[in-house]
Amino acid sequence: MESHEKVNELESQLVDQSLTSQNAALTEPKEEAESTAITEVHATDEAGAQAVSAESGEGSDETNVQPLKFSDIIERLKVLATGDGSEVTADETGRLKQAFYNLVNESMAVQREAFVAEGNDAEAFVPQPVAEEAEFKELMAALKALRNEYRAKVEAQQMANLERKQAIVDELMKMAADTDNVNRHYPRAKELQAEFKEIGDVGQENTTKIWKSFQEAVELFYDQWKVNKELRDYDFKKNLSEKQLLIDEAAALVQEPDVVTAFRRLQELHEKWRETGPVSKEIREEIWGRFKDASAEINKRYQAFFEERKQREQANEAAKTALCEKIEAINTAELTSFSRWNEATEKIMEAQKEWKTLGYASRKSNNQLFARFRATCDTFFATKAEFFRTMKGSLADNLAAKTRLCEQAEALMESTEWRKTSDAMVELQKQWKSIGAVPKKQSDAVWKRFMDACNTFFDRKKKATTDVRRTEQANLKAKREIVARLTELNAPEATVERSAAIEEINQLRTRWQETGHVPFREKDRLHDAYREVVRQLFDKYDVHERKARMDSFQSNIEAAAGDRGKLLRERDRLMRAYEGRKSELATYENNLSFLSARSRSGASLVDDMERNIQRLRTSISELEGKIKLIDDKLA
Repeated sequence: MESHEKVNELESQLVDQSLTSQNAALTEPKEEAESTAITEVHATDEAGAQAVSAESGEGSDETNVQPLKFSDIIERLKVLATGDGSEVTADETGRLKQAFYNLVNESMAVQREAFVAEGNDAEAFVPQPVAEEAEFKELMAALKALRNEYRAKVEAQQMANLERKQAIVDELMKMAADTDNVNRHYPRAKELQAEFKEIGDVGQENTTKIWKSFQEAVELFYDQWKVNKELRDYDFKKNLSEKQLLIDEAAALVQEPDVVTAFRRLQELHEKWRETGPVSKEIREEIWGRFKDASAEINKRYQAFFEERKQREQANEAAKTALCEKIEAINTAELTSFSRWNEATEKIMEAQKEWKTLGYASRKSNNQLFARFRATCDTFFATKAEFFRTMKGSLADNLAAKTRLCEQAEALMESTEWRKTSDAMVELQKQWKSIGAVPKKQSDAVWKRFMDACNTFFDRKKKATTDVRRTEQANLKAKREIVARLTELNAPEATVERSAAIEEINQLRTRWQETGHVPFREKDRLHDAYREVVRQLFDKYDVHERKARMDSFQSNIEAAAGDRGKLLRERDRLMRAYEGRKSELATYENNLSFLSARSRSGASLVDDMERNIQRLRTSISELEGKIKLIDDKLA
């Protein structure tokens, strides 16, 4: 479990290093990867994992992990290479290898960024090799050879141990068969038992078989040995005491909170059980049954632990796959404005944050998912950088166009031809809306210059038109009365008949349209209140103009159902209108993303654009419904 946590900790460190190198390509030659691979073996200790993360300390926070350097990895490989091969594990060499090539990729990313920053073409970039790579490969090859040599020695030693133990079993069986001299053979039998215990491991596949053979030989010898019963009974008693202690220890392990530790300790107890001699035949099965029952509980917990971990890894794999799919679904071709790029960037950054919180997935898929996630992020940020480089030229053109509008507005701001100049100023504002964004550092200044000129003229006009203000005040009062009456009709306690209510609503709407302008500062608030109460009344009394239009259109389509040519012409007309609305909507949304309300006139521009956007969306929705009606008839 501790080794697994170390793997998670190293992965988190590698995620931190890789996600910050947004344009680095993850490239490792397949041939080199295969040549430096170390055959995987099950490590009996965790020295490798501890060595990789020794600087952070066991159980430390992820933020305290110090980034690995080439020198750290080379030094660790050298340490492993000086040993006898017993400490070389596939887990550690694999993590060191992954960390090394992550550093190589980061180095290439830095070189690439510097190369591009100097004005060079990114496609012409040729990375400089890493000086430590040759030594790294030599050390990895040496470790592979060292590990293979160590395993060969271990297997040879295990085979020699098996042969020695088999010889002891054969000799015990031979002595047990010599019934006339069993008592004389007793000292030698004890020597053989002690020698059997001192002989080392024979390999997992042979351990149980040779132990059973040994136990059968020993038990057969003792069964035949009848001359010195008192000594035999003493051994049985001593063995029973030792096995009782082993049973008690196994039972206590059930309370051990660390399942892996309990399982490892249980294996040690089983080894001691094998080394302990037999007990009397009448209690032999009972003693073994008690020990086996305690072992079964620990084995059950151990199995459940790994099943739970497997489920957790599967959940992490599903979550990481979902994150990959989420960012892969971002279509960079649709990101045509700075605001949309910023929104998409926020999604990428949130996905990267969430990735760091996820644990380790299965060994088979974890590295593949990480490579997939990183490649998608790198592609996104590379495309974003290209978009911003392309936009620099258009930003400069937009700045020049807006500067010309500033000059024209400044030339008109002292005019006293109120009507003519107002129209000219409004036209300039429309042109301003149609022009895209400008460089951010000049955006506020050029906007302020333009709005200052507009505000200067309109403030002068306002002062010169006090009569208009009085009229606006009268209009304000009239429209407030209209809103008040509409609010009364909308009250829950209102008892007006539906037809009478609809007639009065239409009359009040007509009066509203016939009533002139109101003071500018009250215009939006009053209009929003009027629009909201009318919407509520339409819902309350089921007055839906759009529905009426759709019903009328549907009737016309029903009437022309037999004329396919007429339907096709009507559909073409609607499609042209639909495309026109979509294009106009895209222009408004793009302009709105660059516009900020810094003054009263600026706020008016923003509000007008938002109302136009809403109007266009409603119109597009209605056109889509009409086109669908025609398509249903043509199907």
